[in-house]
Amino acid sequence: MITYFVLKYLHIIGASVLLGTGAGIAFFMLLAHFTGKPAVIAGVARIVVIADFVFTTTAVIFQPITGIALAWNVGYSLAEGWIALSIILYIFTGVFWLPVVWMQMKMRRLAETAVATDTPLPQAYHHLFWRWFGFGFPAFAAVLAIFWLMISRPDLGVWI
Repeated sequence: MITYFVLKYLHIIGASVLLGTGAGIAFFMLLAHFTGKPAVIAGVARIVVIADFVFTTTAVIFQPITGIALAWNVGYSLAEGWIALSIILYIFTGVFWLPVVWMQMKMRRLAETAVATDTPLPQAYHHLFWRWFGFGFPAFAAVLAIFWLMISRPDLGVWI
């Protein structure tokens, strides 16, 4: 029984880190962008990239491990509808998150270059920012849906 609670605790902490870090990164990048100041954007983007690698990547790695271990411990099949849908949404989130990390690094470099050359942010930065912004919505919605599935565990049958 102690194993179940440890796994559940770690899984909930990991899910919270994913949701919280994602929301925090989006908030800080958005606020930095709207200052229009390359130095602010470069500084915030530098911190955001570090946060993504330290917190988000760690949680991304451990979420499936704790989730599978938790399902196994409780006796759920991974083909259970709500678990299978959670896995699909998790992969869907990753499809959007991986390019976002690259975009953040590229936006950081563009802002650093603008600071170093004392020039305005290039048009490439602005195009990249709005693409980054757009990628956040489906990923964030999928994470919220996963939370709902974890909490409600609706009877969606077995998918395999």
